[in-house]
Amino acid sequence: MAEHQVLSPLPGTFYRKPSPEAPDYAKEGDVVAAGAVIGLVEVMKQFSELTTDLGGRVLAFHAEDGDPVEPGQLLAVIQTDA
Repeated sequence: MAEHQVLSPLPGTFYRKPSPEAPDYAKEGDVVAAGAVIGLVEVMKQFSELTTDLGGRVLAFHAEDGDPVEPGQLLAVIQTDA
């Protein structure tokens, strides 16, 4: 098993859900497919989906909902079979 890091592509604000009332895209322990949306990064009211390159189990999030993030910052770790 390997670990895949999901990094922020942009500076902005990280959101784990599509709206304040909605559930999180993914939680620690969830199994996600390659290309799954696990969060959003918002920059000046523009929202970019944060997706996984590989499928696997979400081991941890390293940013909370509403946290400011920088490009290249570690946001999540996915455990893969590869």
